[in-house]
Amino acid sequence: MIKVIEVSSDTNIGGAGKCLLTLLENFDYSKFEVKVVLPENSLLKEHIERLGIPVIEVGGIADKSLGFKAISALKHVFGAEKPDIVHTHASMSAKIAARISGAKVIYTRHSVFPQSPGITRGLGKAVNGAVNNFFADGVIAVAEAAKDNLTETGIDERKVRVILNGVDPLRKKTPEEKKELKRRFGVTDEKVVSIIARLEDIKGHMYFIDAADILLKRGAKVKFFIAGTGSYKERLKAQINELGRENDIVLTGFIKDVDSLMAVTDIQVNASYGTEATSLALLEGMSLGIPAVVSDFGGNPGVIADGENGFVVPRKNAEAIADKVGLLIDDAELYDRLSRGSERIFGEKFTSRIMTENTEKMYEDILRK
Repeated sequence: MIKVIEVSSDTNIGGAGKCLLTLLENFDYSKFEVKVVLPENSLLKEHIERLGIPVIEVGGIADKSLGFKAISALKHVFGAEKPDIVHTHASMSAKIAARISGAKVIYTRHSVFPQSPGITRGLGKAVNGAVNNFFADGVIAVAEAAKDNLTETGIDERKVRVILNGVDPLRKKTPEEKKELKRRFGVTDEKVVSIIARLEDIKGHMYFIDAADILLKRGAKVKFFIAGTGSYKERLKAQINELGRENDIVLTGFIKDVDSLMAVTDIQVNASYGTEATSLALLEGMSLGIPAVVSDFGGNPGVIADGENGFVVPRKNAEAIADKVGLLIDDAELYDRLSRGSERIFGEKFTSRIMTENTEKMYEDILRK
């Protein structure tokens, strides 16, 4: 039996937390004994304990990567538990404590973002690479773009393995359920285009709104939904109001059952230009056969194959988003082909089982080394 401790410093449930929950739901527990270290009062705790997996709460690690008190506390935990592998999700403290305790160390890079020039060349790159290479036996990148992010800062390419995010397929709603959900969201016979992402400037919602305005001016019969919360909410609301599109572009806020919105969505959009690895919302939509129009940033081109399950357009380009969304609305034959492509590619690359099996194999490979 291989003893594994998963470590998350998240107090809320974001993309990394959802990926961790997916792993925990799918591990082969005949081969792996798994426990999870969390900060105190993390929202992940309830979900993990519901799976019957032990949770160890540690103070001083909440929502931060490095802290000397956290290293000491984690070292005590690892010393008592004696795991074979510690798999960290954005916790440098856990990497250091695990290395001191003698466990094999794996960490996952869940995001893609522009790196500081200070660690992509010269002495900064050398130091960053040396530190991270010493404190990790293996690194998981959730997209090819995430791997590039890592290696450009000095991480040894031989340590990095790309393991794409995976999700469970969403259940397809019955016609009666869809009818009720359309009533709930105020949809009649319009097409529905949705963007599901944190409301931050780097997620590109302003370009989505401008694209919606372009399509509506062209006479498209479409309703647009923006699902999520974040610091950019008031800016986006003001933009919608300035355009006079309050009835056409809906800010839903946080939706607990996002699958309900997904069930009435015809086309997804991802307009990120500052951070994006493998969007879980895109994957869930693909499981239902929803084509997407996405920016060419980060991991988006690794999820959406242009012309196969959607379209990839230049970042920060509302006109390009509008053109491709309009094409999908107007060409039913094209839409059906890309819809079938979405389901096919999801099944081939992005299921939760594929992600978990690849992660388990990496654990075993690291231990063999």
